[in-house]
Amino acid sequence: MGGSPLRILVVGAGIAGLAVARALRLAGFRPDVTEKLPPTERGDTGLYLPGNAARALRRLDLDGPVRPLGHVIHRQRFLDAAGAPLCEVDLDALWAGVGECRALPRAELHRVLLTGAGGAVRHGAEISTVEPLPGGVAVGFTDGTSGEYDLVIGADGPRSTVRTLAALGGPPRPVGQVVYRAVVRGGPPVADWTALLGERAGFLVVPIGAGALHCYADEAGTALPADPPARLRELFGGYGGPVPDVLDVLETVHVELTEEVELGRWFHGRVLLVGDAAHATAPTLSQGAAMALEDAVVLAESLRAAGSVEAALIAYESRRRPRTRWVRDRTRDRNRTRDVPPALRDPLLRGRGRRIFQEHYRLLVDPL
Repeated sequence: MGGSPLRILVVGAGIAGLAVARALRLAGFRPDVTEKLPPTERGDTGLYLPGNAARALRRLDLDGPVRPLGHVIHRQRFLDAAGAPLCEVDLDALWAGVGECRALPRAELHRVLLTGAGGAVRHGAEISTVEPLPGGVAVGFTDGTSGEYDLVIGADGPRSTVRTLAALGGPPRPVGQVVYRAVVRGGPPVADWTALLGERAGFLVVPIGAGALHCYADEAGTALPADPPARLRELFGGYGGPVPDVLDVLETVHVELTEEVELGRWFHGRVLLVGDAAHATAPTLSQGAAMALEDAVVLAESLRAAGSVEAALIAYESRRRPRTRWVRDRTRDRNRTRDVPPALRDPLLRGRGRRIFQEHYRLLVDPL
């Protein structure tokens, strides 16, 4: 169906939606992209892209614009709470032949994707109804406008409105994890992806270029703190390594509860979910953006190769489910180690940590 006049609506202009729009344009389609939020600048957070994300960006012909951005990450270092080494992972070896790992400001990746998608996004367009038609979908918006499409793609995140309206699933499931994100400047010099593992909590620092550090922390819990910076200083004040110097310059902190989406099916009629709307997991493996980018590549290939929309959606889901299931299962495996006391966990990681962490990405090294 490549180059066909299919009317396609992509709902959501985050990483998943813009990547899908880019992939569809490369395949000869001209999708409409809507976003319920206004076109404001993205928040000041960082993003770590493993090697399979770089491969997907290359397939989207966006590796060139991304290459000057951020900081290439060659090594992952795992430390205990005091800052003593546990294990290391050689990322160049792990992702050899796939792509380099990179950390960068999220807003910079978003700008690249927006340009690649053609730049035309209808902001402030929140959908209110999704109704099946013979061979299509009728979509209504909260401003009273409407449209008919051959395919509607929900790329609107874990709390997807499309998912609810299309009866593909209910709200996401809380994982029981509070996540903190911040970007700090003027902090300590850090060259590697560096994680300090404590008791049911962890603190990650990653350089994202121009002297800035992306900081990610999490703890077990189900309630958001009233003062996130104060909570981070309370929780991690006794940690070693680069953490004390990071806490000294910490200012704005974004905090949220981690949620997971697991569905029996990703499409109903001609309504399809992609990215976190279909398969959100905790960010433990840093695969959220990578899975969204891979989704975009495979969806465009499926639509281009199939003889009908229905056949394309079946082919797409059958290709993507094994990889997203792998990510979900490995994420759960790694998160379960949080319940292991450091006195038991740390000796295990010193002896076998490198092999354990490499195994989490084994399937993702394979081609899409």
